[in-house]
Amino acid sequence: MDAQTRERGPSAEQPQKLEAPKNSPDPERQTRDQSGKPAKTPSLRERLREHWLLATVGAVVLIAALAGGLLYWLEVRHYESTDDAFVAARSFSVASKVGGYVTDIPVTDNQHVNAGDLLAKIDERDYRIAVDQAAAQVEVSKANIANVEAQIDSQQEQIKQAQAQLEQAQAQLQFSQEEFARAQNLVEKGAGTVQRQQQTRSDLQAQQANTERAKTAVIAAQLGIKTLQAQLEGAKAQLEQFQAQLDQAKLNLQYTSVVAAQSGRVVKLSGAKGTFVTAGQSLMMFVPDDVWIVANYKETQLADMRPGQPVEIRIDAYPGRKLTGHVDSVQPGSGTAFSLLPAENATGNYVKVVQRVPVKIVVDNWPADLPVGPGMSVVPWTRVR
Repeated sequence: MDAQTRERGPSAEQPQKLEAPKNSPDPERQTRDQSGKPAKTPSLRERLREHWLLATVGAVVLIAALAGGLLYWLEVRHYESTDDAFVAARSFSVASKVGGYVTDIPVTDNQHVNAGDLLAKIDERDYRIAVDQAAAQVEVSKANIANVEAQIDSQQEQIKQAQAQLEQAQAQLQFSQEEFARAQNLVEKGAGTVQRQQQTRSDLQAQQANTERAKTAVIAAQLGIKTLQAQLEGAKAQLEQFQAQLDQAKLNLQYTSVVAAQSGRVVKLSGAKGTFVTAGQSLMMFVPDDVWIVANYKETQLADMRPGQPVEIRIDAYPGRKLTGHVDSVQPGSGTAFSLLPAENATGNYVKVVQRVPVKIVVDNWPADLPVGPGMSVVPWTRVR
């Protein structure tokens, strides 16, 4: 051996041991600590104790999942809910039926009023004058009727007088006929004079003329009463016309006071004192107290939904308040079917979309201390099972 071989020593001839990579598993290395003694494998309890926070969070999540699943199975699956729901009401515009200057607006925005309360007042002077004029025409017509009725009574007396004169003329005619017959008989027997015969004939002709004149007077009097009766009917018809004008004038006078037809709230007040309004011009909007909820459920949620089912409602504006109600009715058709421009599926490409159907929900008791009106969003939960 040379000097280099001796310096290396006997270990130089032994094969060198390859060192394992650091990232490769080494069972002997994993089970030994720094002193070279075998390391003890930690138990499950020791691992949970070491990672207690993670174990607690996992346990809480598991319990919450189990509780949520149980709650869904026991309660939530029996309900149908939608966030496409809102408060609805038949709000309308309040307008005057007659025109004129507004003299008073005793209400203000968002004020609650009862049925019959005054909402606006229009200058009534012109309409009061129209009432007085119509009333005067009615009185004139009544006087005209009384006058015609008096003429009819007078004409009836004239008919009686004409009939009496006719009876008198007929009696005189009969006497003249008898006188003429006696004179004629005497002349034929030679006991009478021709002059007497001629005198009785003249008297007979005169009485015949008087009788005809009396008959004509009776007929004329009877025709006169028919004319007066026709005038009476015309006067009565004119009275009815003037009475109708009076009633219309009184209605127009009443229309100068715009009153609430039902209880509700005044919104969007546009009328003001001193402004001139025409018939039909809007003065304000009115929201009645009768409000309800329209919930647009998907058609797949309606399988078990029926009128009368209880509903729990939460208003978005007041999340701390829960209301109760019931299903009143389900619209027989989807919302798009009654829209201004309904969908026409018979043309073009068809893509099936789940439709929404409006469901009317009536609330048992609306909160008196909270303002609730059309358009406010709500979330209803309907128990269907």
